[in-house]
Amino acid sequence: MARRVFWHIGLPKTGTSYLQAIVWPHRETLREVGLLVPGRERRDHLWASLVVREDPHVARRNPRAPESWEVVRREIAAWPGDALVSHEFFCSATAEQARAGVEALERDGAEVHVVVTARESLGLFTSSWQEHLKNKGTTRIGDYGARVSPDPTVVWNWRALDLGLVLERWGPAVGDPARVHVITPPGRDRPRSELWERFCTVLGIDAAVASAEGFPNASMGVVEAETLRRVNERLEGFDRAFDRGVWIRSFLADDRLVPRGGEPYWPGPEQVEDCRRRGEQAVALVREAGYHVVGDLEALRVPASLPERRHPDSVTDAEVAACAVDLVADLLGEVRARSAPATPAPGGDRTSRLRRRLAALLRRER
Repeated sequence: MARRVFWHIGLPKTGTSYLQAIVWPHRETLREVGLLVPGRERRDHLWASLVVREDPHVARRNPRAPESWEVVRREIAAWPGDALVSHEFFCSATAEQARAGVEALERDGAEVHVVVTARESLGLFTSSWQEHLKNKGTTRIGDYGARVSPDPTVVWNWRALDLGLVLERWGPAVGDPARVHVITPPGRDRPRSELWERFCTVLGIDAAVASAEGFPNASMGVVEAETLRRVNERLEGFDRAFDRGVWIRSFLADDRLVPRGGEPYWPGPEQVEDCRRRGEQAVALVREAGYHVVGDLEALRVPASLPERRHPDSVTDAEVAACAVDLVADLLGEVRARSAPATPAPGGDRTSRLRRRLAALLRRER
């Protein structure tokens, strides 16, 4: 049976994808130093989060999804060292679901540690709204996060973004505050690899065991974000999570809108103050509960002084039109390039081979 299970539950938009992009390619190396990353594939941790949160649509994701939590638990129960489970959607679970999950792992013989990566709530809120747009969302930022959803299947909401609310549900499930670990982000002037190093401090492994390159989740500018929001209003289909991820998030947002750069932005003053209040309350809760903190807890406060930034509602029709025209020109050029006959290169057409491999991968993912 596993000695300890480190259950990394989020929060979303706190470097979770960066950490997972390091962990999964190095599964075998981590296993060699005593840390199991269970599951048949990376998606098992996502699917397990759906099972734990009792999502009624889990079977729609994949025929193998409903058994994912059992697969993860079974591997952990058979492992003699430590184990890591990581997905940011776990944090949306109810208190009862969190307790049931912890108790299930404890019945298998493990000592459960909950790991929470966090950041200041204003940046988190703004990034979350972008992720909402990348998932075909159409809500204006002024209406985003207006209330806390009672539904554990909802992730892009304060339910999963408010560190205090998440710890109120997950902290009691563990019981021992020494087994609740809050990891704060490195400062803007610090290398991103410090987040991996802090994560490894909790896991009890040497950070040098795996490369800390990973990848950053870049942001869209204010015009680009509003353009995507309006495009989403006209989109038909793209209702499957796979389609949204491949075509809206990756193909359109990350590959074409993010590289344009663009101006950063803030929500309105009332929402900024709401973010500031949530940050203050979370810091107070962590201190009062005595949870283990890796990093500077003050980094979770919204700064008292903020630079001036535009509000997304200030984006004009002309700005959206200019962005959209650039997109059409870019996409037309790409369609032409993709439809042109391939010119064989010396030693074989590597580009064609890569395209065939990508097409096969897409068919397999479906």
